[in-house]
Amino acid sequence: MAEKKLSVAVYSQAGEKLSSVNLSSEVFGVKENEQVMHDAVLVYQANMRQDTAKTKKRDEVSGGGKKPWRQKGTGRARAGSSRSPIWVGGGTVFGPTGVQNHKIAQNRKEHKLAMKCAYSAVVKNGGLVLVDGFKFDSIKTKLVVKMLKDLKAEGKVLIVVKDVDENLILSAQNIANVVVTAVDNVSVYDLMYFDKVVMDKDTIKLVEEALL
Repeated sequence: MAEKKLSVAVYSQAGEKLSSVNLSSEVFGVKENEQVMHDAVLVYQANMRQDTAKTKKRDEVSGGGKKPWRQKGTGRARAGSSRSPIWVGGGTVFGPTGVQNHKIAQNRKEHKLAMKCAYSAVVKNGGLVLVDGFKFDSIKTKLVVKMLKDLKAEGKVLIVVKDVDENLILSAQNIANVVVTAVDNVSVYDLMYFDKVVMDKDTIKLVEEALL
């Protein structure tokens, strides 16, 4: 039996409908699997952590070279160093060391399914906007603003490109809630976070080929 296709409109940068493309339902028409999507987001967030938090242990804080008071006869508890963890300003016990690692992984098959589910959700919710191609001859923010307005791409917008386009990247960098990224850098988190995903018809074919 022939594979089912999903028809998606293709627009010009000016918002005019030019044609349509058929997308594979095996990639863009998959039933959502909440568990693998949830796992993919957890992996993304965990791997984005920088793990730079650090506290000083008792051998790293300053002071404490001299015994605070003599061992006996003062009526106070024995103390050997002001660097003790029970003292204010002393070292920290079991604090972050600065070399902790929170990275986790998801196997390739599950990640592929999660990406299919995420792209399918974008298509189902009307969040995918396909353009015939991106063309920016100069660096002008207003050109990107106009394009998104003509395409009715509102809210948080992710522009996905196949090749690096410095004019597009620099033109969009000062627009709030608009991010330009490479097609091989898109995550499940991105597809769930942004309201609209804008890409050209050649880029969407790369996505389809990678996930089939």
